[in-house]
Amino acid sequence: MKVKRAAKAGFCFGVKRALDMAERTSETSHAVSLGPLIHNQQVVKRLAERGIQVVEDLDELTSQQALIIRSHGVAPKVYQGAENKGIQVVDATCPFVQKAQRLAAESAKKGQQVIVMGDKHHPEVQGILGWAGEQAIPIQTVEEAKQLPFYPHLAVLAQTTQLAENFAGIVNELKSHTDNLIVHNTICNATAERQKVARELAETVDVMVVVGGRNSANTRKLASICAERTKTYLIETADELENVWFEEANGAGLTAGASTPDWIIEEVFNKMTEMNEQEMDMATWFDSCPELHQGTKVTGTVVKITREEVFVDIGWKCEGVIPINELAVSRKTRPEDAVEIGDEISAVVIRVENEEGHTVLSKRKADEEGAKDRLEKIAETKEEIQAKVVEVVKGGLVVDVGLRGFVPASQIQPGYVEDLDQFLGQTLRLRMIDYDPAKRKVVLSQKVILEEERAIKRKQLLETLKEGDVVAGTVRRMADFGVFVDIGGLDGLLHISDMAYTRLKHPSDMLKIGDEVEVQVLKLDQQTGKVSLGLKQLKESPWEKAAVNFPVGGVVNGKVVRITPFGAFVGLGEGVDGLVHISQLADHRVNKVEDVVKVGDMVSAKVIDCKPEEKRISLSIREAIAESTKEIDQEALASQSDIKPVTIGDAVGNDLPQES
Repeated sequence: MKVKRAAKAGFCFGVKRALDMAERTSETSHAVSLGPLIHNQQVVKRLAERGIQVVEDLDELTSQQALIIRSHGVAPKVYQGAENKGIQVVDATCPFVQKAQRLAAESAKKGQQVIVMGDKHHPEVQGILGWAGEQAIPIQTVEEAKQLPFYPHLAVLAQTTQLAENFAGIVNELKSHTDNLIVHNTICNATAERQKVARELAETVDVMVVVGGRNSANTRKLASICAERTKTYLIETADELENVWFEEANGAGLTAGASTPDWIIEEVFNKMTEMNEQEMDMATWFDSCPELHQGTKVTGTVVKITREEVFVDIGWKCEGVIPINELAVSRKTRPEDAVEIGDEISAVVIRVENEEGHTVLSKRKADEEGAKDRLEKIAETKEEIQAKVVEVVKGGLVVDVGLRGFVPASQIQPGYVEDLDQFLGQTLRLRMIDYDPAKRKVVLSQKVILEEERAIKRKQLLETLKEGDVVAGTVRRMADFGVFVDIGGLDGLLHISDMAYTRLKHPSDMLKIGDEVEVQVLKLDQQTGKVSLGLKQLKESPWEKAAVNFPVGGVVNGKVVRITPFGAFVGLGEGVDGLVHISQLADHRVNKVEDVVKVGDMVSAKVIDCKPEEKRISLSIREAIAESTKEIDQEALASQSDIKPVTIGDAVGNDLPQES
């Protein structure tokens, strides 16, 4: 009997993340999970041995404990309750579940009737309903959907482990219950992929074994899918396997729920492999072994992955082993990123047998052999290819083109590249500029492609661009005198003097690299391709209204912004400065401007001349002081009360002798 293991099985991203967070928390805190962390009693038991206690209610916790929110998530009231009790919360909610919670809350806030498709008793669904509010409705079948009334606005989302076809059926039914249906497909991609792989595997075998907790929703769904296609058994451990299940089976399949750890899957796989094995005499066994020698190309199935090696079943007396440095082009590739258990791969024998009896293989060399013909053709045609950056090295980037391709730093893009790490993991557009198969040398360039495209855009732009045009661009480079703006294949200079009407010390005071700006073409040289750009020209000049804003005879307030030997410039507004000549600084002779004012001082001055066409305003502090003094004197005189004239009689009284 041949045992086939599903390529996608076991811990999903969300479950693995939750366990990692729980284990890290238990190392530094007294960790507690609200309900079982995942639906697998064997894993829960292991966590308990590490001190992670399971509670069912917040009342059982104290502020000295750390509460781990399991991957299924919880309602908002749990977070609030923990905060009220001063309990530290470690949120291990699966990101896919968090997305469903957020969408449910947003839909409810918009006034939409929220429908959650899933098992209303499942903790994930209960948590989502908590975020959606009291009006949210859980349903699980099309029949339940048919019972719903008509709603003006409906929003539907799903428990992340639901079957895609079931969700589609409910969505179709809900269309007749509203004029406005918003569909949020929140089914986890990993769940859908596992179900697809399990379905395909079940169609090729006589018996399927599904491993996982019987209280796990996604495990039960996997078993249900497989049972529709072949005889299926749901177990939690290898001890539950029975020989009688496989007596008439030529092939058996194995898959596992998202909460099933690798070590349980491995135990079940090993025990299934041992069952019903037919004995082979040594002669038959040796006859069936392939003839191996150094350089032989073999094909096999990945059966085990460790940190340092990948084990491959090549049908020989012992498994082949691929050291990590022989796995892929990048020397820093992690085994689990390059292959998965169950993958069919090709490899080259580099050592027939090592000390442990394993054949040492190289997947990298097999990939290189397969790439040579393709690379030779690319070198001839100079066609564009795409390749992922797998490593950053001194002087450039390593890309995977079957061989170890090198992109020098100078060939990544036009201009200097300071940070090479930003390209790690990116896919580049490349053209081969040097290829030597004997030396396994592949040199590539993205820059030549970008420059060719830029030259075409530049030509097209120069043919259509004219002075006065307003165009959009991106700041690419910066200098002390201005910035260079890419306006679509052509770099134009935006001089610092054309950036703003105010005086700038440096272009960075206003712009930074990467900023999107709208600029005007001030000058264009078709022969050289040089373009001068302006930003301030798109705004009204503050001098246009200077005569109105600063009339002659008026008194203005401003800050001293510059000092020269002949006077001080006072800022009156954006882009408008007025000059107080040294002779107008005070009502006495001034030998040095700094003796009266300094940069930053706030002053009042009288406008004695305003010539906007010359961008010139003359000010006088002396006259402002004089006018101010005059006003004070006039106010003082005006405040005096009238004095009645005094007569001599008033002065000496009325007792003087009368003439006869």
